Amino acid sequence: MKISPLIVIVGETGSGKSALAISLAQKFDGEIICADSWTVRREVNIGTAKPTLAERAAAPHHLLDIVGPDEDFTAAVFKRLAQEKIKDISARGKLPILAGGTGLYIDGILYDYGFLPAGDRQDRHALNDLSVEQLLQQIAELGLELGDVDTRNKRRLIRLIESDGAQPTHKELRQNTLILGIQTDRETLRQRVSARTDAMLAAGLEQEVAGLAKEYGWQCEALKGVGYAQWQKYFQGTQNIEETRLKIIKATMDLAKRQRTWFKRNKSIRWLSTSDKSAEAVDLATTFLNK
Repeated sequence: MKISPLIVIVGETGSGKSALAISLAQKFDGEIICADSWTVRREVNIGTAKPTLAERAAAPHHLLDIVGPDEDFTAAVFKRLAQEKIKDISARGKLPILAGGTGLYIDGILYDYGFLPAGDRQDRHALNDLSVEQLLQQIAELGLELGDVDTRNKRRLIRLIESDGAQPTHKELRQNTLILGIQTDRETLRQRVSARTDAMLAAGLEQEVAGLAKEYGWQCEALKGVGYAQWQKYFQGTQNIEETRLKIIKATMDLAKRQRTWFKRNKSIRWLSTSDKSAEAVDLATTFLNK
């Protein structure tokens, strides 16, 4: 049985993935599945650069606003929901386009990850209070193998403890799949991130964060994201608005660097290299769909 075609668009935050996904969706009668660990959450709109109503009207978007600000949501749940959407979109004769910057969400679909069960939330809060050094000590005491786990990544260390050392499984790359990647030079990206941060502030990001903190508290999952976590000291009175702005920009650039590192490992990505990335993407997609 032939596997239905899938186009995947990856890249760092602010690189233009959303605009390219909409362009391809309009050109090839497609629908977009958003692979972003923050835009899945309701009530976090401004700081996540969630697609606007105009963008959603330009092309159908899926898996936005599907979970509350303080609810648990895992890559395994995303994989299940995204696979259902891919099947549904294909069954209606449309082209599924998976677009986003959350590498684990993307790879879960591309390589059919066998994810491990989610850990206990209370235990995770306790582990999250530990330092990286304390987590490494606990891992050593439990006799767990680190393998290729990034020892600087606190979340990966916590998952290793939660899973008792087990690792997720994966298969070969999904067949009939075209993966397009967008890269942006660092200075251009910094300018975009700065401009986007200023636009978020003008759109009322401060008020959005204040409302979330009042309703759910600072331990809320949504307030751990880039553009949100950087506000806590501001509301505590120990940081001014300009310091908050600069922290958001730095955190966004740090996120972009992690995303770039993640995607560079995947040798199946076709990186768009010309100045007219939209035209190049259309040419690649046309060849892919006509093969």
